Amino acid sequence: MFAPSQAEVRRFFCGAWAKSRAGQPLEAIETLAAGWVAEHPEWHTDLADADAAVARVYGEGAVGGNPFLHLSMHLAISEQCSIDQPRGIRQAVELLAHRRASLHQAHHEVMECLGQMLADAQAAGRAPDGDAYVACVQRRATADSL
Repeated sequence: MFAPSQAEVRRFFCGAWAKSRAGQPLEAIETLAAGWVAEHPEWHTDLADADAAVARVYGEGAVGGNPFLHLSMHLAISEQCSIDQPRGIRQAVELLAHRRASLHQAHHEVMECLGQMLADAQAAGRAPDGDAYVACVQRRATADSL
């Protein structure tokens, strides 16, 4: 399993964004990453300087949050959907995106479900419950109140 360091993750996003802005060829995962960065102009300055990004501390309650955690979650959700793992996540996310008329908005809601699943697993000392995660996204996608 690939387990990059915090610095490697930050350099990856900064590098993908720099290559995209320069019109350089990108690998598939870099294209995906740069696309999500483009959706978040509030963090373009943070990602413009890789050395500063690596050194910066994003603590609890950081204004605007941690862009690298946020962008990593976008990538994780995109990858989950591409392979439909956990089973049913692709359909649930597509339905939520249709309901919200925005894949980006849907991802932000899915992040809440993903974060809850991970917090629950950590608190219980068990593996993450993919079925509960998909059910959370499905509830959001089918709820009457928007």
